[in-house]
Amino acid sequence: LEILCNSGPSVMRQGLKYVHNDACYPAILVIGQFIDALESGKYDSDKTALLLFQTGGGCRASNYISLLRKALKKAGYGFVPVISLNFMGLEKHSGFRLTPLMMSELIYGLAYGDLIMSLVEQCRPYELNPGDSDALAERITDMLAKAMSRGNGMVARFNTYCRRILGEFSEIPLRHQSKPRVGVVGEIYVKFSPLGNNNLADFLLKDGAEMVTPGLLDFFLYCLHNNITDYRLYGKKRLIQPLVRFGYKFVTSMQDKLIHIMRESSFLPMTPFRHIVSTAEKFISPGVKMGEGWLLAAEVLDLYESGVKNIVCAQPFGCLPNHICGKGMIKPLKDAHPDLNMIAIDYDPGSSAVNQENRLRLMLSNARANPVSSNEAFEGELVLKHGISAAE
Repeated sequence: LEILCNSGPSVMRQGLKYVHNDACYPAILVIGQFIDALESGKYDSDKTALLLFQTGGGCRASNYISLLRKALKKAGYGFVPVISLNFMGLEKHSGFRLTPLMMSELIYGLAYGDLIMSLVEQCRPYELNPGDSDALAERITDMLAKAMSRGNGMVARFNTYCRRILGEFSEIPLRHQSKPRVGVVGEIYVKFSPLGNNNLADFLLKDGAEMVTPGLLDFFLYCLHNNITDYRLYGKKRLIQPLVRFGYKFVTSMQDKLIHIMRESSFLPMTPFRHIVSTAEKFISPGVKMGEGWLLAAEVLDLYESGVKNIVCAQPFGCLPNHICGKGMIKPLKDAHPDLNMIAIDYDPGSSAVNQENRLRLMLSNARANPVSSNEAFEGELVLKHGISAAE
């Protein structure tokens, strides 16, 4: 298995060549990545299959796999198998089956990924030696991947591995410095993918900000919670409720373990998903669940409660769920919290990177004009942990 990381103008060109530009921006990028990889000559197309993760639901992402197969046929690769990785029973493939063990490892992988991402984001802006966090994250990721491939007790040793990761990150020397904290919410692909958001993390780092991104495990729990909501509101999915509720309880308990372990360190833990669910109830119904649905507003409110009042909502241009649940929620959220500094940034093949960066700089300018006291408290915790004085 190889995770594609190819990027650059060729990915966009291939995507636009075989996908209509009215399609969702992530579809253009994902399909462009696949075809760019096949065209690179690095792979034997007769012995290569493509794996695409799908969440299902009413989002246009449910159609990506059909768009991909159509694009492959146009590009002369119609014989390349395309496998759908999903939990919704959208498709079955004779050459691939998602086993219970794989699903368990996938969930633990999400938890480790959220932990590493959170620690990198808390350390990168304050490093005395730039690059320490990224190098450590790469080394830990390789270690976890090898341990998982050997079946090396990943479930039983979850607490041990988490404490080891926290211990290694706590040894990174950091400096005491006041920087604005910027939360990032939005459509799931553009929110997390550097290819999808024009390397937003690097931009915020260079402009002197600390990025705070809610974890991917929350989105997984959001999908499980929506199944419970379907049953509660509409009486749907009755037969699978025991399995869904077991999965929801299992994943939330694992997240609780991770949060408890992080609280033993000086690093800020993520918020329990049960609390995130409750934050948005007076603003948006839990029945609003197309795309990121109510989770988007809930993450904004959770970040605000955590002292992160500068928020970027990253969304593909033309994504109806995100324009309603993201951009559409800005006014009621600002009415309730006038000091919320939130902007929506559209990403699209036709969007200007200069325009995006100018709007981000304006948001950062407002952030610096209205500093949040919680930043100082957070940095104080880092100083206490690592023994770095203000002068240093």
